[in-house]
Amino acid sequence: MSSGRSPIARGALLAVLAALSFGVTTPVVERAGRGVGALTTACLLYAGACLSALLLGRLSPSSGAPLGRAHLGRMLAIALVGAGVAPTLLAWGLQRAGATTGSLLLNLEAVFTVLLAWALYREPIGRRVLGALALMALGGLALTLDAARSAGWSALGALAIAGATAAWALDNTLTRALAEQDPVSVVAGKGALGAALTGTAALALGEPLPGALPALALLACGATGYGLSLRLYLLAQRRIGAARTGSIFAVAPFVGAALAWALGDRTLGLWTLASAVLFGAGVALHVTERHTHPHAHPPVEHEHAHRHDDGHHTHPHEPPVLGEHAHPHHHEPLEHDHDHAPDVHHEHVHG
Repeated sequence: MSSGRSPIARGALLAVLAALSFGVTTPVVERAGRGVGALTTACLLYAGACLSALLLGRLSPSSGAPLGRAHLGRMLAIALVGAGVAPTLLAWGLQRAGATTGSLLLNLEAVFTVLLAWALYREPIGRRVLGALALMALGGLALTLDAARSAGWSALGALAIAGATAAWALDNTLTRALAEQDPVSVVAGKGALGAALTGTAALALGEPLPGALPALALLACGATGYGLSLRLYLLAQRRIGAARTGSIFAVAPFVGAALAWALGDRTLGLWTLASAVLFGAGVALHVTERHTHPHAHPPVEHEHAHRHDDGHHTHPHEPPVLGEHAHPHHHEPLEHDHDHAPDVHHEHVHG
């Protein structure tokens, strides 16, 4: 069985769009967050993410299974790590390391995510993916060499941002198990819980309230870079798994660094061109990846968003259902050979 377009290419495109949505917000967060407490910044970012998800949920149909009580513990952990610890460390670090350096250090998130996805989910990481990750890491290193020579370099700020990337990598890995749930519900839940946690901590520590313009800017960054971006990220994870999504997401730091340069942060030199080539080559390796071999599907009953033209969902509907939809369904045993990605139906072990 074959299809004209690789499922990995579709997931890779979603991951690139998620990276663009997130990357452009980093320099803006650095500027809007000046004089604003780190916890308050994190609260506003995820409040914006929650609001955008709630609005999107009213405008578009559900694209996954609903969240249930069984997901509450995981959602709390994701909110604490990904919407509490990570953005607080990022906001604190950006004020000390600068937008360019901060954007570049976000490359570490891809490395941590790939390693955690391999360790916890045993996602297959072949030479092509490792090569793409290596090229992206080299691209980030090339940019960091310039940034480290600038006056805005701060070891403590850099360490805080590195900690944020480790927290987000853990968040990405924990979120992998929710990739088949409705992404709007996941974003809204994570945003609401994260904003509540960081907002309560900000009030308890007496952080000053921000002005109207910085608050609106941070809410807007949250809506796009933390709300829309997370929704796209979840959809990418659904198609290509946590490791590949995390690796492609390494484009985000380059986007942020480029925007910081355009806004006047001219700390970069000729290494920028070299890094652009390296990032482009890394993404190209992902988009053109093909993974095919004979594999068997055991019988299973589950609920997730699916289509009836993917070769795995042949159950009948009366009347017929077109497009993506979600409901509990059963799969009979199946053995076939086709191009596939590490999605919910292809979590088999590789030798």
